[in-house]
Amino acid sequence: MTFVGKILVIIIMAFALLFLGITTVVFTTASDWKAETEKQRQRVIEPLERKNRDAIELVKERDEELKKSRLEHDAAKKDLQNRVASLEDEIKRLQADVTTTRGALETAQTNTRTALDEADARRKETDLIREQKSAVEKQANEFKLRQTELVEKIRELTRQLETAVTNNKDLRDRVDRLGVALRSAGLSDDPNHYKSLSAPPPVQGEVARVDRRNQRVELTIGSDDGLVPGHELYLYRTMPRPQYLGKVRIISVDPDQAVGQVVGGILHGIQIQEGDHVSTSLRAL
Repeated sequence: MTFVGKILVIIIMAFALLFLGITTVVFTTASDWKAETEKQRQRVIEPLERKNRDAIELVKERDEELKKSRLEHDAAKKDLQNRVASLEDEIKRLQADVTTTRGALETAQTNTRTALDEADARRKETDLIREQKSAVEKQANEFKLRQTELVEKIRELTRQLETAVTNNKDLRDRVDRLGVALRSAGLSDDPNHYKSLSAPPPVQGEVARVDRRNQRVELTIGSDDGLVPGHELYLYRTMPRPQYLGKVRIISVDPDQAVGQVVGGILHGIQIQEGDHVSTSLRAL
């Protein structure tokens, strides 16, 4: 039963008691009903009136309390509705957060798997780099050893080059001296001239004239016999006995005569004479 119902029941009971008291007074007081009524009123009605007033006051208080309770109820209801709406909004926000969090979690899981795959790839790459580094270090050590060997070889080649340069200088000096000697002997100092020089043909001739230094001779054979500058002939004497004198190099030719330069000197310093023989071989001795 609600609070209002209880108030109504109390009011009804109060009126019922009131009417009951009146009825009792009517039936019990017959002669001096006014005095008796007044007494009854004072004895019954006034307490009832007081109770009625108290009940009315109580009803008013209860009504005020009811109004206040209604206001509080409405305020509590409104507050509860606001809280429910707020909670619904919070639930929606939390659901959105859950959806976002789920998406972020899935993204994080995907990123984690990707990171794990990348980490595994990095690990494999690191292992490969470590192996390559080891191979490079080994190769570097081999290169160092090879470099040491090459440095030693370069030093040896440098020494050989210095020696070769020195020898080349010596050879150049010797070539220069030989060139001077060849030119002073009336011969060409061009190596190409001697590269193309062929062996002299089989010829035989005599000395027609001799210079005073016993170094040059004029011969009775020339270019018609196949001689060219650079050919060398044996010089010998047949009378009074066969005797080898030395070698003569042709320095100039004419069709029927040639001029030769003694090569290396004459044996025992013998004086060359007109009529001495020259030939490409010593078979005539």
